[in-house]
Amino acid sequence: MKLLSLSLVLVALALPAAAPAKAATPAKPRPARAQAASAQSADPVAALLEQSRDAQAKGEAELALRLAQSAIVADPARPSSYVALGELYAMTGQDTYARSYYEAALQIDPADAGAKAAVAALGAAKTTAANRP
Repeated sequence: MKLLSLSLVLVALALPAAAPAKAATPAKPRPARAQAASAQSADPVAALLEQSRDAQAKGEAELALRLAQSAIVADPARPSSYVALGELYAMTGQDTYARSYYEAALQIDPADAGAKAAVAALGAAKTTAANRP
């Protein structure tokens, strides 16, 4: 029994010495793209809105709408998601829907510059259309 105990102690003492010590290496700088991806994963709403803009740029309007709607579901208190969805509706000529989302953004933050500018642009477009012969 003593021999077994002594053997276990020797093995236990030898294990840390057998494992190579890791040398401290300086952290490598991450590429900008990796940093951006990391920031997006930290903010899922921003990631959804970015994906929505990408889908719109590719002509995938339905996907863009769904992604912007998902951003609202992910954080209903963020006005930028409502503005983004409003912009998508405005691009497709659905001004009534666009205005409702801009107004929802302004209910959350009455000082939101993006929502204010968008409502003003819708008003200007409506006035211009009404003045056409």
